[in-house]
Amino acid sequence: MSPVKTVRLTVGQAIVRFLVHQYSQRDGIKQRLIAGAFGIFGHGNVCGIGQGLLQNEVDSTPDGGSMPYIMPRNEQGMVNAAAAFAKATDRMQTMMCTASIGPGSLNMVTGAALATTNRLPVLLFPSDQFATRMPDPVLQQLEDPRSLDVSVNDAFRPVSRFFDRINRPEQLLPSLMQAMRVLTDPAETGAVVLALPQDVQAEAYDFPVEMFEDRIWHVRRPAVARDELQRAADIIRSSKRPLVIAGGGVIYSQASDELRAFATATGIPVADTHAGKGAINFDHDCAVGGIGSTGSHAANHLGDKADVVIGIGTRYSDFTTASHTQFKNPDVQFVNINVKAFDAAKHAAEMVVADAKEALIALRKELSDYRVDDDYRTEVAKERQAWCEITSECYGPHDQELPAQTEVFGALNEMLGENDVVINAAGSMPGDLQALWQAKTPVQYHVEYAFSCMGYEIPAALGVKLALPDSQVVAIVGDGTYQMLPMELATVVQENIKVIYVLLQNYGFASIGALSESHGSQRFGTRYREGAGCAHTEDGAVLPVDIAKNAESWGLKVYRVSTMDEFKDAYRKAEADTQAVMIHIETDLFGPNPPCDSWWDVPVAQVSRLDSTEKAREEHDTYREKWQRHYLKASH
Repeated sequence: MSPVKTVRLTVGQAIVRFLVHQYSQRDGIKQRLIAGAFGIFGHGNVCGIGQGLLQNEVDSTPDGGSMPYIMPRNEQGMVNAAAAFAKATDRMQTMMCTASIGPGSLNMVTGAALATTNRLPVLLFPSDQFATRMPDPVLQQLEDPRSLDVSVNDAFRPVSRFFDRINRPEQLLPSLMQAMRVLTDPAETGAVVLALPQDVQAEAYDFPVEMFEDRIWHVRRPAVARDELQRAADIIRSSKRPLVIAGGGVIYSQASDELRAFATATGIPVADTHAGKGAINFDHDCAVGGIGSTGSHAANHLGDKADVVIGIGTRYSDFTTASHTQFKNPDVQFVNINVKAFDAAKHAAEMVVADAKEALIALRKELSDYRVDDDYRTEVAKERQAWCEITSECYGPHDQELPAQTEVFGALNEMLGENDVVINAAGSMPGDLQALWQAKTPVQYHVEYAFSCMGYEIPAALGVKLALPDSQVVAIVGDGTYQMLPMELATVVQENIKVIYVLLQNYGFASIGALSESHGSQRFGTRYREGAGCAHTEDGAVLPVDIAKNAESWGLKVYRVSTMDEFKDAYRKAEADTQAVMIHIETDLFGPNPPCDSWWDVPVAQVSRLDSTEKAREEHDTYREKWQRHYLKASH
């Protein structure tokens, strides 16, 4: 037996060399799985995986390929950027992230949770304490008297889809292989975390040369089981008022064409979630818009009376189901198509565990003899038309001193091209966007609403632009979100990334303020006002915080505008610019916002000295007792 050929590398160097040779492939399209690296260096990784990235940047030839490096400013921000990159590439690519020991690595936990909640692949390398335990405790080490093996990185375990700690170089290869498996698994993907003790990162080992050969990870399209297909088709065929809910799985499967064809053939209306918006173009005859707590009247009215709900690639968040009050038909049944059995089983559904594209092709063929009746199609058309009129009204103009944020959304919806991208994540804006945005393509709408993480938008724009360099990338940022995580503006400027930030300044938290007021808590602690005590519920002087100047200090070009005409003119200038731009506009804190006829379960205090809270509790109990229920109708 001939000896195994080896190459002597440190663990950090071996990781970089291994990753440049990993590829994903689906439908014959092959691409680098790990497209680049984000890294913030400190003790723990600066001389380990950091040195490996440096060595690759100086001369990538021995590694057989380069690992492009980008220098971020905040650990949570870089994971958000990596998740946004993965979302924009339909999960076929992602980025690696490395951070230093202790607080640096722990800062990535929120980003890991965001990625896993959204079913987005990210690859994280948090640094860890010494495996030898010779310097013990090291700087920034958390000591747990119950076990010397515990570190802050164990906090990643519940928020990752795969976690391992590499205590010996020999452990690296099997761990990396499992990491690649999870990153490319359409059902199990999320945050993959390999904790690296700082001494192990710099330790040399004779790795087998075969470890660094090109490897293709084929992303599966699970086919539909024949018996599952027939059961689902039988339920749909028996329905009079079916409704499709398109989730993110439709887009990640690149099944938009198949969804449109299915809707056209059957006449079944299609509602969408945040992750699924754009899966069907808004002007398709069967497209009825967002559903649930922030949905359109069209989708919600149809959802109220649906007898069969066909969920495709959705995890059914409480916003989608309006906290289990949306589907009011007592005999409603669910057919769920999902690559993940966990999601397919929700609401006592008839499960179809399969790829969305494969399932839609098979289901359309199986239902070739089925089409909804003329009365239902007429009803769908009337609901669509009525909501289009409401959308036009919401997009303005409005007769008030400051523009409403819905007017800004209307202008952007008109001006963005089909392959441009609007980004948002938190506050009142996702609700307005879900209800009103008319997505032309699957790529145009990028709203992170599974974790709804404030601070996502600024780094997300960086990640999306890296993934889609030919698209105009527009991140809509509220003043509350801006103050959470603005640091990646410096990265955008340093890396010369052209993105457009639209900053809506309303001196407070519009979403939580409205939620607080409507639930009896009087907008407490949601306004940016000077003073103390009662100023937390009253209008005082606005804070003298100048976000436009702050953005300029990061290196952005900033356009300050006051009217919608000025906003549109500024956007056209920003569109033509070659550098990162912010458009700053003051908007009305109080809306108006689109009308909503669905619910969201926000528990209100059962007892209170405040009349406003007592009244809100009565309203909460009335709605919950009348409509909230588990969906347990068994299929036959």
